[in-house]
Amino acid sequence: MLLISINQSQKLLALKKQTKFFKLFAACIPVLGYNRSIICDLEGGELYYIPNDLCKVLLNHEDVKISKIKRIYNYKFDDTIDEYFEYLSQLNLGFFTDSPQLFPKMDKSWYSPFKISNAIIDIDNFRFPYVTKILDQLDSLYCKYIQIRFFGENEYKNLIELISYLDKTKSTIFSVQFIIKYDIDISLAKIEKFLENYSRVVSVIVYSSPKNKLINVESLERKYIFYSKQNTINETACGNISESLFSVNIENFTESLKFNSCLNKKISIDTRGNIKNCPSFSQSFGNIEGTTLEEAVSHKDFRKYWHITKDQIEVCKDCEFRYVCTDCRAYRENPNNLYSKPLKCGYDPYTNKWEDWSTNPLKQKAIKNYSLEEV
Repeated sequence: MLLISINQSQKLLALKKQTKFFKLFAACIPVLGYNRSIICDLEGGELYYIPNDLCKVLLNHEDVKISKIKRIYNYKFDDTIDEYFEYLSQLNLGFFTDSPQLFPKMDKSWYSPFKISNAIIDIDNFRFPYVTKILDQLDSLYCKYIQIRFFGENEYKNLIELISYLDKTKSTIFSVQFIIKYDIDISLAKIEKFLENYSRVVSVIVYSSPKNKLINVESLERKYIFYSKQNTINETACGNISESLFSVNIENFTESLKFNSCLNKKISIDTRGNIKNCPSFSQSFGNIEGTTLEEAVSHKDFRKYWHITKDQIEVCKDCEFRYVCTDCRAYRENPNNLYSKPLKCGYDPYTNKWEDWSTNPLKQKAIKNYSLEEV
């Protein structure tokens, strides 16, 4: 008798759900790919793989009752549709409701009032006045995020000097990432203490390390140290595409919808002081010794890459990861095509497989063109 009651209860519940709507949570956004799709949980920071058929249902019949969705598909996939929505509900990505109008969509607009939001500073010969001059100009542009890469030999005191300077000048720059060469004298304990003492420093990447190792600093939320075996020797190390670089959050997702996910509002200063969109580009807009960052940003061609989105780039436009992935216009599979796929991406959205980009026979011509054989 109990079994019958449970079965009857389940049937009644299933029938009741047919009169309801299924609604994804506002920050759970479906993205249709060529061969499969994903749901981006932008608050939870997670990706969930779903079939393209389910993604099309979510995109095309968002505010349609489940019973009507079944009718649209001539009742051929009733069980599958029920399984889809139950699956999403169990993952806590959505819910059943009688009133979908009470749950508005997430605002997907993106806006920044500042001319520059992020910057890269490359250093191979540390000179304190030279670097602080750059920091001052970035501060005047209200830049928030900077990455400082040391390609030459460096000392721990250099890092202390720069961060102490930002604190002393009360800079608006609040997020700093350092990339430094492995040095046995700069111990893990020193780096952990550095992260603890300076709130602006969010991470330290140590290249040319004996092994790869990611360390999350337990006492500090969202701060990390990454030891990499990669021998980063110059700006040609830019442009790598990998799952580890995906950014699943509201800010990056909404920016990627309308702007380039790597170059929008970015400025870079290479090791020679040349001002560029990215250190890997050959084109510069003056040198920091004679041109201000403000003047460079005002150049008519400086922003030409900012509005190139993944929806315009070959292959990327068919990729399910296009709004959470980074991009590279400096190194492209076809150097003569501004909208060509990033050269250093080994993902194929048509097979859903990752491969080593550097050994792909079809990329060898471009690799040689950019002189990236050693990289």
